Amino acid sequence: MADRPRVLVVDDDPRLREVVRYALERGGYAVLEAADGDVALAAVRRERPDLIVLDVQMPGPDGLEVCRRLRASGDRTPIVFLTSRTDEIDTVLGLELGGDDWVTKPFVPPVLVSRVRAVLRRVAAAPAASEVLERGGVRVDPAAFQAWVGPHALAFTPTEFRLVLALIRRPGVVLTRDDLVREAYEGRHFVSDRTLTSHIRSVRARLEPHGVDPIETVFGVGYRWSAR
Repeated sequence: MADRPRVLVVDDDPRLREVVRYALERGGYAVLEAADGDVALAAVRRERPDLIVLDVQMPGPDGLEVCRRLRASGDRTPIVFLTSRTDEIDTVLGLELGGDDWVTKPFVPPVLVSRVRAVLRRVAAAPAASEVLERGGVRVDPAAFQAWVGPHALAFTPTEFRLVLALIRRPGVVLTRDDLVREAYEGRHFVSDRTLTSHIRSVRARLEPHGVDPIETVFGVGYRWSAR
């Protein structure tokens, strides 16, 4: 039997970890556990999980800080946040830091499993095209899932990379919100305007230190990659 995808569950509540472990194992995943942010960071380096289910509110380094440190180190392991907060601020911040999805507590375990499955499916669906695309100072290799500005590699999350790929493949063409949701999020109906805006903002934040900003906002319509 093929190795099962490995999911690291990070939460300081052992009862919640037990619930999540049971649901994920029933869904066909191998589960690792960490009770705090420091243990989680060590586990990611040691175990190389396929995905992280990461609680936002924890003592010590919280979930947002764990995500920030991973992305700053170049680690792009997909992250699904768990949050009990009804305010969208932390969810949006988590996405801007490089998170891929979130589930709000209390949650129905099968919903969490479906979100995990969807994120892993998107990561596995590597683009078939092998050509290297270059436009607006950005170079993208779809097959390698990598992007650069000059010699500098860009640490895009999987969702950010798919957004860039959708736009750079059609320079000068306006892509609507529905276009981008279909290509970068597999048409998930629960992707909000705020989520998409946050991911576009995060892409721009990774590009701007290198002096490039090829994404143009077409207000009321969508976005396009500069044809210049």
